[in-house]
Amino acid sequence: MSKIAIYPGTFDPLTNGHIDLIQRTLKIFDEVVIAVAPSYKKQPLFTIEERLKFIEESIKGFKGARAEHFNNLLVDYTKDKKSIAIIRGLRAVSDFEYELQMALMNRRLDASIETVFMMPSEEYTFLSSTLVKEVASFGGSVKGLVPEIVEKALIDKFKQ
Repeated sequence: MSKIAIYPGTFDPLTNGHIDLIQRTLKIFDEVVIAVAPSYKKQPLFTIEERLKFIEESIKGFKGARAEHFNNLLVDYTKDKKSIAIIRGLRAVSDFEYELQMALMNRRLDASIETVFMMPSEEYTFLSSTLVKEVASFGGSVKGLVPEIVEKALIDKFKQ
């Protein structure tokens, strides 16, 4: 039986830090579902369809990785996919409090699903989708921080 992990997030946009975690996850799990969530708190820059396209293009050739979107409770989605774990990235101590709170709530909702915290490579510890959008909005280069398809989409989006 395959060990499946769910890597949820808004991925608005996908960064090379996300790609790094997907690759690390595939070293531990047989499959990873990159689960794109709607963003009710934030106003997303890209649609769910655009974000899925960016992910699908960027993970071509990653055996065992696929992208989907979901809009229900994460633990329910995780159970539906017969997954055993939720992957969460920790870049800095500042991420920990929020992520711990979410992990404990998910555990309360379903104790059979584990949350696995992973750290990105050092070169991506500062990187966030919010920071990428801010730099790109002022015309700064995000080359090397995001996949090429995302870089082009950001340039196009902020030309308007």
